[in-house]
Amino acid sequence: MARLKKKYNEQVVPALMKKHAYKNTMMVPRLEKIVINTSSGEFAGNAKGLDVAINELASISGQKPQMTRAKKSIAGFKLREGQPLGAAVTLRRERMYEFFDRLVTVALPRVRDFRGLKANSFDGRGNYTMGIKEQIIFPEINYDKVDKIRGMNITFVTTAQTNDEARDLLTELGLPFKK
Repeated sequence: MARLKKKYNEQVVPALMKKHAYKNTMMVPRLEKIVINTSSGEFAGNAKGLDVAINELASISGQKPQMTRAKKSIAGFKLREGQPLGAAVTLRRERMYEFFDRLVTVALPRVRDFRGLKANSFDGRGNYTMGIKEQIIFPEINYDKVDKIRGMNITFVTTAQTNDEARDLLTELGLPFKK
């Protein structure tokens, strides 16, 4: 954690100030939070599967996830309002930096045929969302105890105003985008 925060203060801030001509350091965008989300339709009828997913998400993030529930009923999907559908966890400060560091240095290199992240998954307001197809890329997950491969979405929320600023920030922090 300290390594990434030190890198932000000593390398990222001066590089972004020079590139975008910010007048002071408070204008430089920063990483605000990371939200990790996993959900599946199978969780609606399988409470045990949801408990396993929550435990895996807790071991990956180092923090207890919140259970997410259906906002409204959809008869075609056999879904009722308030039914558990997934889990989400929001990381801030030290845990956020620690997770980011583990994601970049340990987890992403373990993805098969990894050539970089798509650079077009920004939302227009400076936030980036990426999907992971397998939870087993994280070393905290014991491969022998995995009952089913589950994916997750990871959202990086920044204070950047534009996609370009956010892309530059995440690139300087070490997120590997495709060229």
